[in-house]
Amino acid sequence: MISIVDYGMGNLRSVQKAFEKLGVAAKIVTRPDEIDTAEKLVLPGVGAFRDAIHELQRQELIAPIKAHIQAEKPFLGICLGLQMLFDVSYEDGEWPGLGIIPGKVVRFSDHPELKVPHMGWNQLEVVGHPRLLADIPRDAYFYFVHSYFVEPIDDSVIAARTDYGQRFVSMIARGNLFATQFHPEKSQAVGLKLLNNFATI
Repeated sequence: MISIVDYGMGNLRSVQKAFEKLGVAAKIVTRPDEIDTAEKLVLPGVGAFRDAIHELQRQELIAPIKAHIQAEKPFLGICLGLQMLFDVSYEDGEWPGLGIIPGKVVRFSDHPELKVPHMGWNQLEVVGHPRLLADIPRDAYFYFVHSYFVEPIDDSVIAARTDYGQRFVSMIARGNLFATQFHPEKSQAVGLKLLNNFATI
């Protein structure tokens, strides 16, 4: 069973429907005790970093999310769910994250020929052999929508990079923790394959 965290920010139904299309049971959870008992956890997210962290705090979801990850249960962060794993974000100020992955969240540099947010299909430059990308072409395209990206301190967590005027980290992996800057639930066949890989861990 996949548990998808609902903290009021994110395209939960799209993620749930993607798992259902694969024949994988997925439920939306809202309470700390539901996260405590989750087998596999997905933290999606769309919107502002500050608001997302505030909602996780208000709903007392931070401690159970951290406990799930520390117990090495499978975890998947998507978009904002990737960024919140880091120490700090500089989106419209300076905001503390969950502090699970050392590093920061920063905005794209201005580029005369590129628009921010980075929106649309883009290619991965895969690092190593991350389990979540098993049987997916190493030059596959995924769907992105974001203005900020992560900069981990430890390069060993980097599973993929992407180029958009500058190379940025588009996926991380550490043990049973995975997180993507792109949206697998919007990435058609390759995205469904990634979600299926997560479901079968």
